[in-house]
Amino acid sequence: MKQRRAIVIGAGLGGLALSLRLAAQGWQVTVCEQGPTPGGKMNVFEKDGYRFDTGPSLVTMPEIFEELFAVAGSRLADHVSLERIAPHANYIYPDGTKFVHSTSLPDWLSTVRNLDRRDIDGFWRFLGLGARLYELSRETFLARSPYEKPEFGQLRALRHLPVRYGWGNYNRTIEAHFHSPHLQQLYNRYPTYVGSSPYRAPATLAVIPYIEHAFGGWYFKGGLYTLVRALTALLSTHNVEVLTSSQVVHIIERSGKVEGVQLSGGRTLAADIVAMNGDASAVPQLLGRSGPSPIPQKDRSLSGLVFLVGLNKKLPDLQHHNVFFSSNYSREFSQLFDEQRFPDDPTVYVNIPSRTDPTVAPPNGETLFIMANAPAVEGAQWDGTATEQAWTNVYDRLLSSGFPRLEGLIAFREAWTPARFAERYAMPGGAIYGMASHGWKSAFFRPANRDRSIRGLYYVGGSSHPGGGTPMVLLSAKITSRMIAGDGYA
Repeated sequence: MKQRRAIVIGAGLGGLALSLRLAAQGWQVTVCEQGPTPGGKMNVFEKDGYRFDTGPSLVTMPEIFEELFAVAGSRLADHVSLERIAPHANYIYPDGTKFVHSTSLPDWLSTVRNLDRRDIDGFWRFLGLGARLYELSRETFLARSPYEKPEFGQLRALRHLPVRYGWGNYNRTIEAHFHSPHLQQLYNRYPTYVGSSPYRAPATLAVIPYIEHAFGGWYFKGGLYTLVRALTALLSTHNVEVLTSSQVVHIIERSGKVEGVQLSGGRTLAADIVAMNGDASAVPQLLGRSGPSPIPQKDRSLSGLVFLVGLNKKLPDLQHHNVFFSSNYSREFSQLFDEQRFPDDPTVYVNIPSRTDPTVAPPNGETLFIMANAPAVEGAQWDGTATEQAWTNVYDRLLSSGFPRLEGLIAFREAWTPARFAERYAMPGGAIYGMASHGWKSAFFRPANRDRSIRGLYYVGGSSHPGGGTPMVLLSAKITSRMIAGDGYA
């Protein structure tokens, strides 16, 4: 019998995971990646003995990663070393308040009590809300596409449906549970995990902090890119071909069915199915169809401005993860989404993996991944002047929050702007998560995993269902592979 052929466009985490699952089902798989290395946004930058992850900086729900490797007849632990980050993060506020977000519930409850005793009850209620949302999502949203006909088990999951606080505005739900302005700002940060504003996102995103509390934050020793290396090695043992620097410029379709793809050099690859692991909004253009431009600017998720800093001195007073909050959170998000400009006073995330893993920096050095949210604006000018002004805004926030001065300590500084993300990863305006999760439609009805008009065309990754974040992307691959298996290809 002729072996079935699959083309996956994009070697991001979702594309690699789907390729592995399809190979385990007996498909002949070819992955076409436009960039020079696999991994998509989960990539790596190395210079002078410093190594940086340029995308995600932590993972959660490690059992999802373990299940992926098990599908391929392997074990995650045989390929990578997974370490739990404890304590989870350092939070620093403009008024001088600072505390560690502990993964230990007793320790965290003590911190909450010190901030506002009334919030002990609020925290338990909020955690309970997140637990109910997770149980509901685990059997429905995270297991199937919302466009599929539900099974009886999914209908039974509705018993977990919260009757209060789970269906309104996210920020209002936070305010209903916490009195402390510091806890309100902390928990309002979680919608940014999917590139969204807490003032526009639905309250169901309360499932995100629950997942982090319940499953913790984890790190792969050597950096998260070690996962990409492990997956590509495993793909090789399953005879999956990964073509880098191979941009797909056209999806070949005839009579409502895909037949393959064409690469930028003119080469064509035949296939029974094609799966898009790039931004789903680019597919009409790849099909040669006229239509609206990819994701209107007002609907895009956040981008990011990242500075990779190699430091020639240790920073022992900081944690692996550190967050330096802005003085006015609502104004920051208004500038990001309403004015669509980089904030005057940004919240700054500083990830220092060398605090946990000395292998990613030279002796007595530190790797600093410094990030602030930025708008995903098409054609925005990120020249040297604009980038330096943004660095000034970022550095001013750090210094005013007690961060050590870096003058004379920087071995090098590398900027990744929204324009650079847009060009490297073909994301509209550099929108990291595709559409923002603002309102019900964008949060729960993202692009489907199976095209509804062209047979053999599928979608996987952060811009498709169920959305962004490393565990969600792996679940997207699981949902898509199950659909393909059930669609009768012989």
